[in-house]
Amino acid sequence: MAPSSWNYTQLGHHDLGGFGGLGEGIGIQLAKDGRRIVWVAHESAPMNFTGIDVSDPRAPRMVVQTELPHARVRSNSLEVVGDLMAVAYQVSHAGMQPAGFELFDISKPESPRSIAFFDCSGPHSRGVHQLWFADGEYVHLAAGAADFTPRDARDDQIYRIIDVRAPSAPREVGRWWLPGTMAGDAAPPPPRLKAPMGTGFRAHNTNVYPNRPDRAYVGYIDGGFVILDIADKANPKPVAHFNHSPPYNGFTHTVLPLFERGLMVVTDESVMDNGEDWPKLVWIFDARCESNPVPIATCPMPPVDVFSKRGGRFGAHNIHENNPGPLSWRSETQIVGAFFNGGVRAYDLSDPYRPQEIGWFVPDAPPNSPAGATQINDVYVDERGVTYAVDRMGGGLLMLEAGF
Repeated sequence: MAPSSWNYTQLGHHDLGGFGGLGEGIGIQLAKDGRRIVWVAHESAPMNFTGIDVSDPRAPRMVVQTELPHARVRSNSLEVVGDLMAVAYQVSHAGMQPAGFELFDISKPESPRSIAFFDCSGPHSRGVHQLWFADGEYVHLAAGAADFTPRDARDDQIYRIIDVRAPSAPREVGRWWLPGTMAGDAAPPPPRLKAPMGTGFRAHNTNVYPNRPDRAYVGYIDGGFVILDIADKANPKPVAHFNHSPPYNGFTHTVLPLFERGLMVVTDESVMDNGEDWPKLVWIFDARCESNPVPIATCPMPPVDVFSKRGGRFGAHNIHENNPGPLSWRSETQIVGAFFNGGVRAYDLSDPYRPQEIGWFVPDAPPNSPAGATQINDVYVDERGVTYAVDRMGGGLLMLEAGF
């Protein structure tokens, strides 16, 4: 299947040594010697994470690649703050190790040095699926815990807040879960989506921004999304909870607040091949009344009859999250997302009631991909406007330039 694009140009590509399985972790570091290093997490063994020098995005160069301890653990997510990197570890079955996250000193990119490991293993825990680390002080996790027993095994990852101000001694300072999902909860269990759609009431993205350090914006998979007041980190309190599933098919992934405009962008992840869980959309919310967010539009999607049967997943996933820090592009009017076999798609939200598509890039299928089509898994846009996109089935790392 030939690549197609509109308003995007490919600058470069790196195959990461042929090791694919790329997750939802992209971070950028400005090294002390001036090099720009993109760090990417692998969501399947044998590799853990890879560092690529993208100072010239037309000539990317690998500087380091590390391995996981065994085949039943993955490092789906990572974040970079200065010369500190946090890496998530999720195991395939509850009770296994290592399940948690690790902090690395990456001041010498060729030689990442482990500083600490925070253990999230336990009899009902698979560890950490996703983490958010933006201020250098707290890591926000979607994670299990040794002392957390879910009523249903699918609900094993909750929102946890970890203090890393002393990087060698991380400690938990707060947690929250959807009432009714933990053994012993007074609240009744939440009703499940009908099979095969129900995948669990778990935390996913756990975003906290310097604009509102007292708020956590948490995608909660089949539980929709939650805005939490974390001014008292020991006692997070829900400010708003919105869930549109049913009638939709769950897996709310990312909540991106556009603070200046009183809007939120919310994505649902496609998790089934061949469009079986369609529709998985990007939603626009009016969030002027924080306690009552209201959906007002969805972003136009590629035609389902053209894309759903191309191979692998089709639908929304993650978006560039306006990451804090000097190396991240931020916009209140444009968003860029990963859409699996729909590639990279960009939208203009100048009129939030009528989002307009303004660009796409759909690469060719990676060689020997079991999906038979690209599976763009995550995107990150740097302050130069370079878009980095990763493929979860072996397509490596793409560097793109937008023409809008």
